[in-house]
Amino acid sequence: MSAKQNSKKFKWALDFNGSKNSEIPSPLGYNPSAVVNQTEVVRDQRLVIKKSWDLALGPLKNIPMNLFIMYMSGNSISIFPIMMVGMMLVRPIKAMFTTQVTSKMAEGAQGTGQRIVYFLGNLANVALALYKCHSMGLLPTHASDWLAFVQPQTRLEYYGGGISFV
Repeated sequence: MSAKQNSKKFKWALDFNGSKNSEIPSPLGYNPSAVVNQTEVVRDQRLVIKKSWDLALGPLKNIPMNLFIMYMSGNSISIFPIMMVGMMLVRPIKAMFTTQVTSKMAEGAQGTGQRIVYFLGNLANVALALYKCHSMGLLPTHASDWLAFVQPQTRLEYYGGGISFV
């Protein structure tokens, strides 16, 4: 029974066990004797360099967005600004630890420059996050923040509703 089924060949069936003579014509536009053009190779190398520079400049392109998010979230201590500061701090640190993985594309003469730019961009984003923490009052910047026996700073002025109370 199986020999009967094998002998019957449908129009759409392909026999891969048979000879190399294929009945399938080459696709339109296929030329087996075509040689790879040298300008295409150069163009591909330029494209790889361009893409690797785009990857290296990515953290620097995030700085304006992070500045806008910092402005919009305000300086109050609530869940939204703290989540934003946390993500602004965690993402660049993770990216700095995975610099070797992300820079595998960046090889050649410009590879070290791209790695340095990528690292400095992430470092700038960490600095923005630390500045935001400082402006929110989350960083210990006075001796009274560290030591229990030191008196906290006294305020010189108190503001309320745009009016100064001295």
